Amino acid sequence: MLPFHLSFDHPAYLWLLLGLPLVWWIGYRSLAALGRFRRFLAFLFRSSVWSCVVLALAGVQLVWVSDRVTVMYLLDQSESIPRVKRQAMLDYVTRNVRRHRDSQREDRAGIVVFGRDASIEVPPFDDDIPPLRRLESLRDRTDATNLESALNLAQASMPEDSSRRIVIVTDGNENIGQAQKLAARAAESGIGIDVVPVQLDAKSEVLVEKIDLPENIRKGQPFEARVVISNYSDASVSKPVNGKLRVKQNVGGEESLLLEQSVTLDRGKNVFPLRHQIEQPAAYTYEAEFVPDTADDDGIRQNNSATAYTYVRGKGRVLIIENKTRLGDFDLMTEALRDNNIEVVTMPSDDLFSSLAELQAYDAVILANVPRIAGESSELVSSFSDEQIEMLVRNTQQLGAGLFMIGGPEAFGAGYWAGTELEKAMPVDFKIRNTKIQAVGALACIMHASEMAEGNYWQKVIARSAIEQLGPADYAGVLHWSFNGDAWLWGGRNGLLEVGVNRKAMLAAVGRMTPGDMPQFDPAMKMAVAGLTRTPASIKHCIIISDGDPSAPSPTTIQSFKTNNITISTVAVESHGLSDSRRLQEIAQATGGKYYAVRDGRALPKIFQREARRVSRPLVYEPPGGASPEIIFPHAMLDGVDRSLPNVNGFVLTQTKDSPLAQVLIQSPKPDSPENATILAVWTYGLGRTAVLTTDSGARWASAWTEWPGYEKFYAQLVRWLMRPTGDRGKFSVATQVRDGEVQVVVSALDQDDSFLNFLDMNASALDPSLKPLPLRMRQTAPGRYVGTFPADEAGSYFVNVIPGPGAAPLTTGVTVPYSDEFRVRETNQALLQALASTKPRGGDPGEIFPPLEGQPSEELIDSNAFRGGLSLARSFKDAWPWFVLVSCGLFLGDVFVRRVAINFNWVGRTIDRLRGSANEVETQTTARLDALRKSKDSLGNTIEQRRTSIRFEPSAAEQAESSATDTIGDIRVAPSKTKPTIEQQPDEGPSYTERLLEAKRKAKRKD
Repeated sequence: MLPFHLSFDHPAYLWLLLGLPLVWWIGYRSLAALGRFRRFLAFLFRSSVWSCVVLALAGVQLVWVSDRVTVMYLLDQSESIPRVKRQAMLDYVTRNVRRHRDSQREDRAGIVVFGRDASIEVPPFDDDIPPLRRLESLRDRTDATNLESALNLAQASMPEDSSRRIVIVTDGNENIGQAQKLAARAAESGIGIDVVPVQLDAKSEVLVEKIDLPENIRKGQPFEARVVISNYSDASVSKPVNGKLRVKQNVGGEESLLLEQSVTLDRGKNVFPLRHQIEQPAAYTYEAEFVPDTADDDGIRQNNSATAYTYVRGKGRVLIIENKTRLGDFDLMTEALRDNNIEVVTMPSDDLFSSLAELQAYDAVILANVPRIAGESSELVSSFSDEQIEMLVRNTQQLGAGLFMIGGPEAFGAGYWAGTELEKAMPVDFKIRNTKIQAVGALACIMHASEMAEGNYWQKVIARSAIEQLGPADYAGVLHWSFNGDAWLWGGRNGLLEVGVNRKAMLAAVGRMTPGDMPQFDPAMKMAVAGLTRTPASIKHCIIISDGDPSAPSPTTIQSFKTNNITISTVAVESHGLSDSRRLQEIAQATGGKYYAVRDGRALPKIFQREARRVSRPLVYEPPGGASPEIIFPHAMLDGVDRSLPNVNGFVLTQTKDSPLAQVLIQSPKPDSPENATILAVWTYGLGRTAVLTTDSGARWASAWTEWPGYEKFYAQLVRWLMRPTGDRGKFSVATQVRDGEVQVVVSALDQDDSFLNFLDMNASALDPSLKPLPLRMRQTAPGRYVGTFPADEAGSYFVNVIPGPGAAPLTTGVTVPYSDEFRVRETNQALLQALASTKPRGGDPGEIFPPLEGQPSEELIDSNAFRGGLSLARSFKDAWPWFVLVSCGLFLGDVFVRRVAINFNWVGRTIDRLRGSANEVETQTTARLDALRKSKDSLGNTIEQRRTSIRFEPSAAEQAESSATDTIGDIRVAPSKTKPTIEQQPDEGPSYTERLLEAKRKAKRKD
């Protein structure tokens, strides 16, 4: 029996097979002349061609049927399931597969693990699953249950050539996705679903539900907060749960304890009020925590705390972040703002904000000559992290706060802000694209860190950090040691290339870099000084990272660095002793560079970023005699400001953005390129506004401005224009609540007469804990009531900004999800598990609910056969119609051959005679017969020739006598005899057929 059968995509075309009798009837008479055998062959070929064409039109397919079974085990590894039961799942799978998998049938088994995401731990294969002690594919994404993604991944990974079944081991408490919809889709594909329930057997569970705060909290007005705690004790446990309740308040990074008391939790919900009063406008975060006296009274500790967020608005507040090494440079500007009723808070760059919530207390943030990287030693280096930069940008773009950068020697591109998200938010670029501006630096890095922990990894990180910091006109080169000696990573002999067009290629080369253990400094340093000397840069710098064990460079090499004004900074990483460390320190001191000593590779990127900033110093522009800036655009913020501006001694070069939204208000006449001579520029960025002032506020470059009468008015109007609107919020109220994995935002709108405000076009935005924008659309659902929702599937703080209408003050609020819903539900979702198991697959039987999983898999559970039948047999299809078309073409040629070519089969008999040995006799007889025929032909030819000659050329006796008489008598005339001749002359009938044939033969020979 064949292992396959035929099926058809378009079986209706099979009716065309009824045309075969018509083909036979037409061919019966037209092929009669071929003979019986050839006509039979022609009929056979024609019938086969017709049948193959019809089968091809019907879409013939080969179908294989298999009883093989593939089982995928879906293991719930979310944190709501105790760790001991997660390990028991692995034991259950290995034992169940080993007991029930049919190796003769080549059954397959695989494992998918899931939490917030799903991943394949063991792909389906036809062998027993080895014992597993830990999982490799699922890492830290276990704070949620996404059963839908697990089902989707399992369905995609199971082969189509077998029957398929999914076994789900879970408590059923999904909080992301909808597994039931996907289960129905899997059932349509013939996939069966079995379920192994995981029973959550905690006798008691305490869950801090929330801290409930009033919607509108006013400064100095007492309010009542309520802490809601649920006690999910088993009904058999009658005693209450005792413990301590703590409530903390966090504002501006400072934490204070508001309440700590012993409480008793009855079964069910418990509410504890807290009276409080806020004296200062700011953003406040409250945290409530419950600590049980006995550990057995609580199963999960992750859900024992909850947080709440509120923002109390006062008059306008501004945050000024100053360089920690130059505190006080902006005191004059600060006092001018305070004199204009703007509250100012200062923050040093080494004690920065840690969350977006802290920034909500301020309507504008000012970065006053602040570099991204600051500090002189590895212990004191501080920086803005990427997360903090993201907070500043999102605070403006999504939440409407102002952002203002003031210049100085360590601001903008000279302060390593180029290439960051902050640059995108500003109306100018920090990198100079104008080749006429000689703001070019060159940086050479000598890499030797192979002996440190993860040395090659950190070398790549720090090299990338340095290259990304450089401007497009700067030059960069990397020296590393390989078995062929010291070599440039790119650039050939010169080594240093311009960063602009080569940045991507440089970063790619750094990713492939594999530096070795450099034996000596001198060759690499000679190559570095030679390459830097040839580079057309105004500032040149070299960085060496090493453990210090290569031999010291020669004095001549050090002198060449000093002669060419090239500084060297050294970084000692895991140095082997005092001598090695001192060697690096001496190199830095001899050339005027910096020396750093680090023990952890994580400090290296900050150091390299700071050192790479040295080549950006040419961006500081200090023209001889200074420059007199001019107002070139009449902006509203400059109303009433004297248009005659004082002189400035310098500023930081920038590049005006190529955008019509970027407005340059004040410009310097120097340098000659206006796009690089910006003093003040502004634009609107998202919901907020940003501005840049490339000179300072008077400490170094704008000292003449401190005596200017318009100084106070200039800064006050500029900052007020930037600030988030702080006008009357009217009778708007905003409230938030978390429900079913979503945050619901509700805005109530009333006018001054307490009438509902309808048909408002509200503009709203939200940020998740990772500062990613979330879609939020406000819709009117009732008179004066507007509702919007956004997903909240991560724990953390969410921020919401709602602008009720044009020119209205924004409604800013926040909501905190203290923990994932994974820790909120404590009962197995039996309804979902039953629904999944009862789903009937196409062509099969519904699934089963196996015995529950305990701390150790029970024998009853192991005996449950997941590889049983009850599923539709697997069918694999392969199109065969192309082959039938090809065969029909070949058969058609056979039909033409049979009808047009007659084959003589006499050679068959001769072949048989030759094989029998009688071939020589036959050949002899044939030769003798041919010789006899040739002799007969020659004899007949001679006879014919003789007859022809005798008839045409022999005279009669009378003619001979007459001729003789005439010859002897001479001139005597003798009368001829009157008697008749004895022989009568025959008439000439012409040559015969044979004669003509012979004559033609002779002519042919003569021609040859």
